Amino acid sequence: MKLLFLRFPALLLLCFASPFVLAEPASRIQASFDVNGFGMTLAQINESYTRTADTYLIESVTKSVGFLARFKPETIRIHSQGNITPQGLQPLSFSLAREADTDKNASSKFNWEKATLTHTDYKGVIDMSLPKNTQDRLSLLYHLPTLVKSGVSEFKLNISDGNNLQEYSFSIAPDERNVRVPLGNFKARYVSSIPVGDQVKYEIWMVVAQDNFPCQIIVTDSGGGKLTQVLTALTMTP
Repeated sequence: MKLLFLRFPALLLLCFASPFVLAEPASRIQASFDVNGFGMTLAQINESYTRTADTYLIESVTKSVGFLARFKPETIRIHSQGNITPQGLQPLSFSLAREADTDKNASSKFNWEKATLTHTDYKGVIDMSLPKNTQDRLSLLYHLPTLVKSGVSEFKLNISDGNNLQEYSFSIAPDERNVRVPLGNFKARYVSSIPVGDQVKYEIWMVVAQDNFPCQIIVTDSGGGKLTQVLTALTMTP
């Protein structure tokens, strides 16, 4: 069983049951999610986003639950921090730490002045070129609303996970779609990636009334394995 949630833990802020839109970006967001697959809940995620002036910090904790916790107990802690620019988030550092499989820990450092990305994992320290349109896998979904509001229909992003850097192509459907999540029914914009080779496919529903914040993610691997992430709780502080 390929554990996709270990590759792409939850990353988002989402929609509340009763509609509201903040006049200014939230200064703090706390959210919880279920990761469902194979007819059961496999993991639960607690995540926080904190904005301080023009900087951000995202912290995410994923824990296996139920059958998976008995089969493979694990806790994964992920951090991303960086700057907030008119173009969206600009990550400076990313780290992933596992309590059980510590040999899979990884981190990224983003040096935008020198255009250098540094990965540190079990293979050692690797420096590489840093493309302008790079996000880490935790900052990605907090960055997407900026792109959706810009009016583009297609875009490309490089995504770093501490081990690898891959370019993904995305498209945004022009129409709004209905989506049902545990917090209710919403009108959403649909964003999907176009996988190349063995890349996973991302499908993301972003709620229009909630400033295009995502409320559902489906991740499908090249073999057809699928996991769905849905919001279960949310607190937003102006």
